[in-house]
Amino acid sequence: MYTFKGRNAGLGLALASALAFGGSGVAAKPLIEAGLDPLHVVWLRAAGAALVALPLAWRHRSLLRTHPALLAGFGLLGVAGVQAFYFAAIARIPVGVALLIEYLGPALVLGWIRFVQRRPVSRSAAVGVALAVTGLACVVEVWSGMRFDVLGVLLALGAAVCQASYFILGDHGSASPEEAPDPLGIIAYGLLGGAAVLTLVSRPWQLDWSVLGGSAQLGSTTAPAWLLLAWVVLVATVLAYLTGIVSVRMLSPQVAGVVAFLEAIVATVLAWVLLGEHLSGPQLAGGALVLVGAFIAQASRPKEPSEQPVASGRAPDGVPDGPSDGKAADAQASLSAAEHSA
Repeated sequence: MYTFKGRNAGLGLALASALAFGGSGVAAKPLIEAGLDPLHVVWLRAAGAALVALPLAWRHRSLLRTHPALLAGFGLLGVAGVQAFYFAAIARIPVGVALLIEYLGPALVLGWIRFVQRRPVSRSAAVGVALAVTGLACVVEVWSGMRFDVLGVLLALGAAVCQASYFILGDHGSASPEEAPDPLGIIAYGLLGGAAVLTLVSRPWQLDWSVLGGSAQLGSTTAPAWLLLAWVVLVATVLAYLTGIVSVRMLSPQVAGVVAFLEAIVATVLAWVLLGEHLSGPQLAGGALVLVGAFIAQASRPKEPSEQPVASGRAPDGVPDGPSDGKAADAQASLSAAEHSA
């Protein structure tokens, strides 16, 4: 079992997760342009990661008995939900608008902590989220192609709720690390459950497998399609989820959530470098705002030691960072909403 110490280590893992998640779109887009349906790419991503995670699932099979609801929630919401809602949303509203709405997830985490758990939220954490959301709006240039579609907006909000759930469910048990379910087991069963749900949604039996035997255009070069898929599965899914859930335990859901805004920056920069999708002035300015907002949120600390944990950062030594009683922990674990983006 893990000992969750070291804010800097947690921040480093959160950054690694954002980097890994951010590279998924650059590798997935050439596969889609080569002829794969977007939902088929999502299914290949989840199913491939689930196969890799099978040994972990077997090792932590006791979780099926001790935490079945947590595993089901993480798989349905934290893995399948974000991706399914996001892809459904971009079929009706612009990608940039859907991405911005999805990344309201960290703000929803703060709302959950403040109004459901009734725990204090520091002003700096709220300011950090506000700056990051504003910066993300510039990164995705939300003003270009804006149109109002009620169903599309609701679907994107569903992705945001699922994203918030990923961080909150991932924090389950942080108040008592020695008794908390192993995060590797949660991820393994989350991927297995997510792949099962996505199988029903994406209809993989209609997948054109011949595309994976060919090549795909990556900017001005070509790359084997199977190699791009391997990157999506191993780096942008397995590594991203593993580092992400451990960072949530070492930091807190809302801090890790705000750092996750960097994913959009990583995706935009990689698209610029590898796919030739150039950045505009407003996008560069927005990226700077996201960085500033993430730094403010993760650097926030309680002003003085207290029995009540402050929601925006790690509590002082000796003070638990999480719900202090079983009722609050159960409330945290019962959130019904979680999953990630293209």
